[in-house]
Amino acid sequence: MVGSLLVAEKCRLDFEDEEAERLKQERLDAYAAKKAKKPTLIAKSSILLDVKPWDDETDMAKLEECVRSVQMDGLLWGASKLVPVGYGIKKLQISCVVEDDKVGTDILEEEITKFEDFVQSVDVAAFNKI
Repeated sequence: MVGSLLVAEKCRLDFEDEEAERLKQERLDAYAAKKAKKPTLIAKSSILLDVKPWDDETDMAKLEECVRSVQMDGLLWGASKLVPVGYGIKKLQISCVVEDDKVGTDILEEEITKFEDFVQSVDVAAFNKI
């Protein structure tokens, strides 16, 4: 009789362990499904570029037009201004917001310096993660 009670108790404990495992797995699956529905955060950066012309005779409006013509997925141009450098030369200071996974500063500088008639060099003046 004691032996049959022990077997019955063992069967009950095995059943409870299986039930606990099943509940645990259901909760883990529900958590994973809920987490999968959350949108992932897109890493972005704010960049301030200094675009320097060749000389004081460079058409700065055309230079800005050329810079803004650079279009990439994940690139958004912002405000710009002309900053005096010296001897009548002004540089273009322009801001942009980029998605880090899609646009790198090297690619951006390379694309801007392709306008050789207007752009002498491009420097990153400020770089901030958003």
